[in-house]
Amino acid sequence: MVQRDPLLVGLGQAIRERRDELGMSQERLGLESGVHRNYIGGVTRAERRPTVLTLARLAEALDARPSELLARAETLSDRSAS
Repeated sequence: MVQRDPLLVGLGQAIRERRDELGMSQERLGLESGVHRNYIGGVTRAERRPTVLTLARLAEALDARPSELLARAETLSDRSAS
């Protein structure tokens, strides 16, 4: 089994949680961000490492700041490491 980076796991979870809060599908997030839904799925599973620009596009579509998603990711990765 491949060991995934805890921060990437947390980021994927943060994106998924925010998307769920908004009642948004991966497809809709893809349409609103310009990021393909398959890539978004890879990010949420911590299989992809999004660039800063991709993170910014996702954050904007999620009505959040990239720093908010990263802060949530840090909190979630800290929880999973405990």
